[in-house]
Amino acid sequence: MYRPLIWESIEVSDTLIHAHGIHTYYGASHILRGIDFTVGRGETIGLMGRNGMGKSTLLKSIMGIVPPRKGTVEIKGQPMNGRPTFEVAQMGIAYVPEGRGIFGNLSVVENLKMAARAGTRGQRDWTYERVLETFPRLKERLGHGGQQLSGGEQQMLTIGRALMTNPDVLILDEATEGLAPLIAREIWRICSVIKDSGISSIIVDKNWKHVTQITDRNVILVKGEVVFEGTSDALHTDPSVLEQHLGV
Repeated sequence: MYRPLIWESIEVSDTLIHAHGIHTYYGASHILRGIDFTVGRGETIGLMGRNGMGKSTLLKSIMGIVPPRKGTVEIKGQPMNGRPTFEVAQMGIAYVPEGRGIFGNLSVVENLKMAARAGTRGQRDWTYERVLETFPRLKERLGHGGQQLSGGEQQMLTIGRALMTNPDVLILDEATEGLAPLIAREIWRICSVIKDSGISSIIVDKNWKHVTQITDRNVILVKGEVVFEGTSDALHTDPSVLEQHLGV
């Protein structure tokens, strides 16, 4: 297993998420098996693996949606085990789930403005105006209800709403799932903009080529365990890892 310990260079104060020894279950099914996972300030991380390998479960364990039975989750050094999901969000973690979860009965404007707040350090870098500048398609549909938007527009709205919270970490689960190629390309452009803005990101997506063009580090899960952890360059130089664990 190839796992260069590149995160050792991250100072404790720059560690935003630290999950250690995570074991998570759905009923009797043991999904995550002792996972260690760290996100540093300014890092963009790709979380990869075939379907059913534990990617979404790890994100839900971090968010407190599916609490781990064993192990610890710390946000900025604060233990979060047993804390409700809204407290994790208040620590500066924005979660864009698979399926998007917009408010279909609210307009684009209402979906965005309901989320507006300063970040944990008082930052207001992502204003309503900046979000619309980043998502010009949404600007054209401000009065539309969420249910009137296409799947790609809903994804843009969900990401825009998350940015309105001025997060320290943005989690994107299945960033481009089911989207047309043109819309998917726009989502990848937006991911690059987010990275350049200094926000840390965790990106789950099946398109490893696009993921690794953006990410600093990548983690591959197989049956709830980490089997690879390393830079995008390391992943590209060892195609056997991709073939063995992602089937590409």
